[in-house]
Amino acid sequence: MAVSQSTAMRYRQSDPDVRLMLRVRDGDAGAFEELVRRYQARLVRLFHHIGPSPAVAEDLTQEVFLRVYRARSRYEPGAKFATWLFTIAANVARNAARMHGRRREVSEADTKRGVNDSQPNLISGLALDASGLMPARLVEGEERAAIVRRAVESLGERQRMALILSRFENMSYLEIAETMGLTSKAVKSLLSRARVNLKEALADYIETGADLESEGKNDEPS
Repeated sequence: MAVSQSTAMRYRQSDPDVRLMLRVRDGDAGAFEELVRRYQARLVRLFHHIGPSPAVAEDLTQEVFLRVYRARSRYEPGAKFATWLFTIAANVARNAARMHGRRREVSEADTKRGVNDSQPNLISGLALDASGLMPARLVEGEERAAIVRRAVESLGERQRMALILSRFENMSYLEIAETMGLTSKAVKSLLSRARVNLKEALADYIETGADLESEGKNDEPS
């Protein structure tokens, strides 16, 4: 779908990463390197949670940047750059999941590396912050990371994706909807179900009676 001139100008003026991508379109290799620097770690973190295996997170990240570079000549800013980039990432993740299918195998070494190398404080924060719950007796270190990782991985792919984009990419409902090809109402429902499912998965490790209805800064404006 063609992007109107007014829309392109709005994002050009408001988003510095859009301006960088426009420089990439014009052949500026340094601008592309800067975008990689800004987004590489964020994409690796995303693929640790939504990819078929933490072991391939870096490979999938490189695939995203390859697609960005290949699309540079056709780029028109119809959304924030981050929204456009994470839309590509979501497609890459879906393709990777289909390729692995039911035959995907994760070795014990890969599983351990996924727990130890995927920022346990980050993943703990994802589950506990998103569910609005306070830990009652979560143990520290690797055991805690493993417990919370299992809870997060028990979510469906779309719930994990929406949760990560909401809490760690600070995307609004509308931005998440654009990234995932959903409506804002569907995104709100996904996040609500994710919180409920996390509460159930962590039921043995959280205080009872905690408030689950913390919507945070991603609430839509009234």
